[in-house]
Amino acid sequence: MNLRNVDLNLLVALDALLAERSVSRAGQQLGLSQPAMSGALARLRKIFDDPLLVRVGRELTLTPHAEQLINPVREILGRIERTIEQRPGFDPATATQTFSISASDYATLVLLGPLIRAVAAEAPGVTINVLPRSPDARRLLRADGADLVIEPREILGDGEFPAHPLFADRWLCAVDAANPAVAASEITLEEYLRLPHLVYSIGSQLQLNLADRHLAELGLQRRIEVTVESFLLVPFLLRGTPLASLVLQRASRLLPAAGIRLLEPPLELPEITETMYWHPRHTADPGHHWLREHLAATAAELGS
Repeated sequence: MNLRNVDLNLLVALDALLAERSVSRAGQQLGLSQPAMSGALARLRKIFDDPLLVRVGRELTLTPHAEQLINPVREILGRIERTIEQRPGFDPATATQTFSISASDYATLVLLGPLIRAVAAEAPGVTINVLPRSPDARRLLRADGADLVIEPREILGDGEFPAHPLFADRWLCAVDAANPAVAASEITLEEYLRLPHLVYSIGSQLQLNLADRHLAELGLQRRIEVTVESFLLVPFLLRGTPLASLVLQRASRLLPAAGIRLLEPPLELPEITETMYWHPRHTADPGHHWLREHLAATAAELGS
């Protein structure tokens, strides 16, 4: 038997025929005309290679094969009904799911750290796999390579994937506290451009962060001496050097600040809006919804 030829509606019709032992009564039960029900019976006879119902006097009776089908057909339909009606739930206290989140080390420090602490207390069986930031976040999302991707909205934009904004952040200029080229509490654009620079970039294409990309678009010439794929290493690499770098304020509050001076940048820079993105197939999943709600709540607790 080729299962592709078996319509679920035929099983419903078969169940009614087996129960009613009458084409007309089975049709009434299902809201079908007698010709339609007779057509369904003809198709069922062909599928099972058995007459199923045979006339004995004025009544129809079931063949031995049809008698054997009563319980299996009812059980199959019952399982289908329960499967359709059942909405899978998610109990964090007993769940053992694994979720993967792609994020920069900056987002991991600022946001995922608090999230992981909250999840560890509420859902001890849940595992969070933190994946490194992808140089091609769109491709990662299209391939459903991570449950969530955290990226600045200014990079990925809106519309292609479901998304939810998490928090905003602004840029500061960071230099070694003993840097003789920056003696005042403020730094001028001329002083800033004169310094050698350390910039955050990602991937083999050395994709610049939003602030450094903005400076490049303005045509400002800088001498970039160091590139690094980690926001978190910047303060450690600045110490004892004449280098300047742009850092995000939220991360600067959490990193060791000894020996580092933070200054207002000498020109206006675009803020970033960290946003979570996901593949649309996960939107209605209860566990995924729970994770998104937790992440949004954690972001809200960060404050402005």
